[in-house]
Amino acid sequence: MEGKQFEFEITQHIAKLSENKRGGSLELNKTKFPGQPERYDLRRWYLDENGAKRMGKGITFSDLEFEELKAILMDW
Repeated sequence: MEGKQFEFEITQHIAKLSENKRGGSLELNKTKFPGQPERYDLRRWYLDENGAKRMGKGITFSDLEFEELKAILMDW
């Protein structure tokens, strides 16, 4: 049984934070999921056997949440 495919669109690539030996990378992007506003998206991405990006587990932030996170990190 094949896993459910999620529809998404990366609207802005912001940064690649790291890359591992197996081809996975930790990236920060602006991503659009169907029926939802754009969100900041921090997650691992992998390349499948066809070279297409496959998402791993991650976390998304609204614009307000991301601004709050930036402020916290700047004060830390």
